[in-house]
Amino acid sequence: MTEVLLIVGILVAIFVGYNIGGATTGPAFGPAVGANVITKLMAAALMSVFFFLGAITIGPQVVDTLGRELVTDTDIFTMRSNVAVLFFIGGALFVGNYAGVPASTSMTAVGAIAALGLATGELNFAVLGQIVVWWIVAPIIGFWVAGMIGRYFYPRINAWVAIESNADGGNPMVSVDRSGVVPRLQFEKDADRREITGALIVVGIGCLMAFSSGTSNIANAIAPIYGTGDVDMIPLILIGSAAVTIGCFTIARRTLDTLGNDITNLPLTAAIVVAIISSGIVIGLSSIGIPASFVVIATMSIVGLGWGRATRTTTLSDVKAGEETHVSVGALTAEQEGESSPEIGEEKPEDIPSASDLFNPSTTARVILMQNVVPVLSTVGAFLTFRFIPIFGF
Repeated sequence: MTEVLLIVGILVAIFVGYNIGGATTGPAFGPAVGANVITKLMAAALMSVFFFLGAITIGPQVVDTLGRELVTDTDIFTMRSNVAVLFFIGGALFVGNYAGVPASTSMTAVGAIAALGLATGELNFAVLGQIVVWWIVAPIIGFWVAGMIGRYFYPRINAWVAIESNADGGNPMVSVDRSGVVPRLQFEKDADRREITGALIVVGIGCLMAFSSGTSNIANAIAPIYGTGDVDMIPLILIGSAAVTIGCFTIARRTLDTLGNDITNLPLTAAIVVAIISSGIVIGLSSIGIPASFVVIATMSIVGLGWGRATRTTTLSDVKAGEETHVSVGALTAEQEGESSPEIGEEKPEDIPSASDLFNPSTTARVILMQNVVPVLSTVGAFLTFRFIPIFGF
């Protein structure tokens, strides 16, 4: 019976890894794909490689942390309970991925494990409280930092970088030439040095976010199984990373569309800003031992940047209720080096597009709603199961 449960547990862990690949690829490479810097196929390949590197290097420490500190007695991690925990994690993430919304794997996994601890009276409330506080604060920081950059600094940054997306057509800026024996990177023939540099930066930051995802999210798939002591760490990391790869190449296409195209029309300069803000916050949280929800942080940074850029036409003192907000021309047209942009509130209304060109409120509302619903599904479902179904023997 134990061997059967172990096989079932590994299969469920693979299902969780599959959904982690779908949920985390969008935040890491959505900006680059949305700006047509790289293709979805290249994004999936880069995500797979750098996720594995993060999982095999720093990941083992996070697996130990998640399996030992969140609950006060690790004996509750039986094979039977772990299968149930992984089932709720994977099932909830699948709901988000199916809806095209990359939900937080950390929030979903911690919610399910915390539900097990709460139902058995073994939850460490101090550790959970610290995690939750940072989960609330970090996205707010991301939103406001991105919003302030979008409102006050984006045109200046755009003038320095002078990079524009070619998402409306044409080949991606970065592709792989497979004509030779050794594949090599090639760039769009019309791209200048500054555009190539910017493209490499945004892809590089995406790789960094993928690495960060591997350091923390691999634990969400394998920590419960590892806690039983029946399987060694390295084989579980290999299995989990392979499952993530499958998710990157399949279901992640939906979340790449959502974060790359639907929320906001993201020029390459904006993609760089979002990636830097998100990765900076994630690295900061990881350094103090907090399982970082970079899905939510990246999403709120995108939303904040779009909101900030969409409000440049209006000074704070001139805001009127019911008046339509327009997008700043300065946030879009400062594409040449040294070009000056209009001051806030000085753009001509007839030259200004609608705010919906940069910021889609309906899509944003759907994303934020689902990113909260998915962890709730995992947490509530797991708690009710462990609390009221006697099969687990708690």
